[in-house]
Amino acid sequence: MSDFFAPQPRPVEGGLYIIATPIGNLRDITLRALDVLRAADVVLCEDTRVTGKLLSAYDLKKKLIRYDDHSGPQVIPEILTRLHAGEIVAQVSDAGTPLVSDPGFRLVNIALEAGARVHPIPGPSAVMAALCLAGLPTDRFMFAGFVPNKSSARKTFLSDFKALESTVVFFETGPRLHESLSDMRAVLGERPAAVCRELTKLYETCVRGTLGELIDCRELQEPKGEIVVLIGPGQAEATSADDLDAAIIDALKTLPPSEAAALLAQKFDLPRKVIYKRALDLK
Repeated sequence: MSDFFAPQPRPVEGGLYIIATPIGNLRDITLRALDVLRAADVVLCEDTRVTGKLLSAYDLKKKLIRYDDHSGPQVIPEILTRLHAGEIVAQVSDAGTPLVSDPGFRLVNIALEAGARVHPIPGPSAVMAALCLAGLPTDRFMFAGFVPNKSSARKTFLSDFKALESTVVFFETGPRLHESLSDMRAVLGERPAAVCRELTKLYETCVRGTLGELIDCRELQEPKGEIVVLIGPGQAEATSADDLDAAIIDALKTLPPSEAAALLAQKFDLPRKVIYKRALDLK
């Protein structure tokens, strides 16, 4: 019975392991992540001090190599040599899942091109934790990463999401939060949103409301810590009769009215019978 609840760890084979680490609470690390870290020949990390604290908490002593945008080109030859020798190379970020807003994807591509095996070790993620708290739709969401620093670049960046009918997730810093929320409202309009900070930590908070309410919220005037901003889906723009007619005429060039109606009904979210009747009229 005990084997069912505590399966024995599998042998760790050579390759590159992308390991998710806690974003605040050290107990959020997975058993499998610990198995791989325990077996690793070397651990690649953003900051050796941060990763050193994590390993120390679990009584692990490993060779640490700094891997980031600056050191990456210098250490890649050593990493490839280790992978060719069949070693176990673990990559971690300071917090969360590597490759999310960090340069790890370059290493994965290089390892794959070299014929090395790459293994994901899933676990903590600020994006998923924030989605769990926000109370916004999760059937479709997009992670957009960090918001640009300057307002003009930020507004241009945000305009790409104006017509997106899904929840959008951003990373932001405390000092820029108020300006970012203001730009988000100016570009995207009034929408339901949430601001999550210090996820999984002692002072974890999630403030929900419209973008306007969040801009005026006293609790968010001078926030500290890591911040995730989530914005609810936009509304689809109403389809004009001219747009629909143009789409029907274009579809009728290659399709019979019945098939054109079936195709466009889904695209325009309109009853198939309505589009079919209009297609017959136009034909």
